[in-house]
Amino acid sequence: MMTPRASVFLYPWDVVGDPAAARRVAELGVRQVTLAAAYHSTRALTPRHPRHRVVTARHSAVLYPPDPGRWAGRALHPYPQNWMAAADPFGEAAGALAGAGVEVHSWVVLAHNSRLGAEHPETSVVNAYGDRYPWAPCIGRPDVRDYLVSLAAEAATRPGTRGCELESCGWYGLAHLHAHDKTAGVALDAAGQVLMSLCFCDRCRDGYAAYGAEPDGLRAAVTAALRPYWDGTAAAPPAAAEAVEAAGTWARITGLLGEERAAAVLGWRRAAATRLQREAVAAVRAEAPDSAFRVLLHAAPEPYACGANAGVDPAEVLTFADGLVLPCTGGPAARTAALEPCVPHRRPHTTLAANLTVVSGMGGSPATLAADAAHAAKLGADELRLYHGGLASGEDLVRVAEALKRVAEGRELGI
Repeated sequence: MMTPRASVFLYPWDVVGDPAAARRVAELGVRQVTLAAAYHSTRALTPRHPRHRVVTARHSAVLYPPDPGRWAGRALHPYPQNWMAAADPFGEAAGALAGAGVEVHSWVVLAHNSRLGAEHPETSVVNAYGDRYPWAPCIGRPDVRDYLVSLAAEAATRPGTRGCELESCGWYGLAHLHAHDKTAGVALDAAGQVLMSLCFCDRCRDGYAAYGAEPDGLRAAVTAALRPYWDGTAAAPPAAAEAVEAAGTWARITGLLGEERAAAVLGWRRAAATRLQREAVAAVRAEAPDSAFRVLLHAAPEPYACGANAGVDPAEVLTFADGLVLPCTGGPAARTAALEPCVPHRRPHTTLAANLTVVSGMGGSPATLAADAAHAAKLGADELRLYHGGLASGEDLVRVAEALKRVAEGRELGI
């Protein structure tokens, strides 16, 4: 069993303007930083920065100066940031980290962009009721896919980077960490979330039809399946709920929509997501500085999943990507569900990274990091990702450093 390689996530604003930041990161015991190059809007704490405590990223943006030649004449293009004074925040932060001996990989958020949806509403996911999700670009649209592939190529291969991680490289849907969100009044289980995330724009309607589902009939079936949620009658009796959980989310959706409609939905969405993933990986590789540049995807091993961890088929995606970053925060069951389906399909030199939240205030558990890392390693993870080095408190980081020392010494891994 190998000691996992660890990387911590950072934003450029965690480093720019803080002369001690890069050294502090290196002293955690990580070999790598996954540094945001393209990111969605957010409001973030910076607990240790000498100049500020809160950074408001007002819109989705690239955190470097985009190439005017690449985007000239294109309706869909990235928006540069304007809340940091640095001309190239990513480049400045990457340089400081490299100077401290830390390898830099880029962190690129793709199909999650509220400003794009606000300025180009036709690009957004449209649910079964006709509501648009401006934060969720529809990846079934050729113009959206072309934009995301170009963005991946530019943002991932910033000077000085040794690899990249592509987040939201697939379908996005209803779930969204949105300002003043008011969507929890009705409890949607995993199946309800998927149904509310299905897109019915013209392109997706054509896609469903190509896979054998009449679009209007499918839309009616989706709204009928969702009605019990709105009425408050969707909860199953305990025995039935246990059976549904054992069968899985997609089995429940199949039961609600019927086998033919469910197969058409999955067929179209899986094809669209896989095409984006293949093209994005290929575009990054075409611009990468050398063959050692690694391209990983943030992913969930269920093809129907959507969100930051895009749904993938491990048997397919691991034939062209260099690895997956998998959500492993929580108990042993969460890590098993994320890692176990992927291990049989890994190729030589393919990475499976366990993503563990280490911010106590965001549900993380830095106190159990060493044990959680050991469990992930036993399941097949060969690297760790720690979310998030900039957001964590000082006490959280002390625990992270202690845990990584234990992992490096093999005390938790039994080596």
